Amino acid sequence: MAAPTSDTSEIRQRDAERTRSEILEVATLEFADKGYAGARVDEIAARTSTTKRMIYYYFGGKEQLYLAALENAYSVIRGIESEVDAEAVEPVEAIRRLAEATFDHHESHPDFLRLVSIENIHRAEHLAKSDLLPRLSDPAVGVLGRILERGRAAGLFRDDVDALDVHMVISSFCVFRTANRYTFQAIFQRDMLDPARRDHYRKMLGDLVIDFLTAR
Repeated sequence: MAAPTSDTSEIRQRDAERTRSEILEVATLEFADKGYAGARVDEIAARTSTTKRMIYYYFGGKEQLYLAALENAYSVIRGIESEVDAEAVEPVEAIRRLAEATFDHHESHPDFLRLVSIENIHRAEHLAKSDLLPRLSDPAVGVLGRILERGRAAGLFRDDVDALDVHMVISSFCVFRTANRYTFQAIFQRDMLDPARRDHYRKMLGDLVIDFLTAR
């Protein structure tokens, strides 16, 4: 039997990556909709072009698949944060761009927020097992830290807050707006994801963070 050629190996690799990506996409929706306990690997397999056996082959089991979905979801937002060029613009504008990038991501990825909420119910017991966990926080802290250093050096930003403080402020606004959409609307009759208010809220987030950093 002839050994596989390099072209054949590359095709198989691409097919494997495509299959793995498809499984992760469907698994993310399944876990976000039904939680870790309610999600079923059989259902994930039925909604993909693979089998339960292949899912176990790629990921090892349900918990490993759930963890991979979490890691992938966090990697997307961390990738977006790391793409913000902290050196290209002045610190105030850099902060605004980073806040707006988070705003856009959280609005367009509600499944990410549901996954995070589910994992908090489990007290991060799965995420704590992640080998990627230390690297999942680096982009957010690193980009923010560089912006804050430049802003403080220029006399623009206060010096009693750190990158995690700012990250918490940005995330709090963005998570609340999307995750609490329905309860907020039921209580106050206002849809926080109303397209007519989107630009207002996006600017409001940037203003809040900048005002916080420049307060004396």
